[in-house]
Amino acid sequence: MRVSGLLPFILAAVPAVVSARGTLGFSLGDKNADGTCKSTSDYEADFDDLKDLATLVRTYSGTECDTPQNIIPAAKKKGFKVVLGIWVGAQDKSDMGTNDASFQKDFAALQKAIPGNEDVVEAITVGSETLYRGDLTGPQLHNYIGVVANKFPTVTVGTADSWNKFADGTADTLFTTNTKANPLVKYVLANAFAYWQGTAADEAHKTYFSDMSGAIEHIQKVAGDNADKIRIITGETGWPTDGGSDYESALAGTKNAETFWKKGICGMLAWGTDLFYFEAYDESWKPDSVGDNGKAMDEKHWGLRTASRQSKFDTSCPH
Repeated sequence: MRVSGLLPFILAAVPAVVSARGTLGFSLGDKNADGTCKSTSDYEADFDDLKDLATLVRTYSGTECDTPQNIIPAAKKKGFKVVLGIWVGAQDKSDMGTNDASFQKDFAALQKAIPGNEDVVEAITVGSETLYRGDLTGPQLHNYIGVVANKFPTVTVGTADSWNKFADGTADTLFTTNTKANPLVKYVLANAFAYWQGTAADEAHKTYFSDMSGAIEHIQKVAGDNADKIRIITGETGWPTDGGSDYESALAGTKNAETFWKKGICGMLAWGTDLFYFEAYDESWKPDSVGDNGKAMDEKHWGLRTASRQSKFDTSCPH
């Protein structure tokens, strides 16, 4: 779907222009609350719990906790689809090849896990915010994606990055080059956190809509006639609940998370844009991280549900 002026239409909430409801998915961690790796039965329990909300999840690594080997059988059994991730951590900006050790390990793992299981693999994402971190340039990332796309010709291959790297031109080569070695990237996960922009919860949906609009409109502009071939999805968005850390005017809390869900998540789905909520469950094993402001930030309370799969708030959407 080609989108022009997405933000004004969403904010006006005009249901007449909505052709189909967006698909909800979840970012899903590969560890249990105690930090041990999830087994196939753990994923099955996750899927049983999530099935009334979604049947799609995304993961981040091909080797950590043997995620593909454990999650694919669970997805097959429970009727889910998974987005598998390949981590790219290259730091050498002069390296235009694909020699990064983390890439090679994850790529090899997916080559073992995917054949014969393509029916449950929604897509493969190569890299997670590599442009945002500055690990790779756009052309370098495109080379990595091309290697994977050519190895898995029947599987959709794309990438995930921060929305602003799609809006500011950093990723343009992904959508302006279409050769056998570097095919057009047709699957885009744009991460958009109004929370990390310090926006108050009752206004956060507007920031979220604006961010996604900026990413979508820029990609479609540079892609030109190929714009309608590209799926642009929210790769991550969410809000920390009680126990989480505040960030400027963005205050953690379960009520605020519910507000963002009702206004932001429900609004984007009603518009017809697919999204992955970050994240399905609290990850209580995670250590605090230090943000750009130098303060320690709690990373344990971003789940829609607790680590023991208990609901935190009402997730119904207004009709």
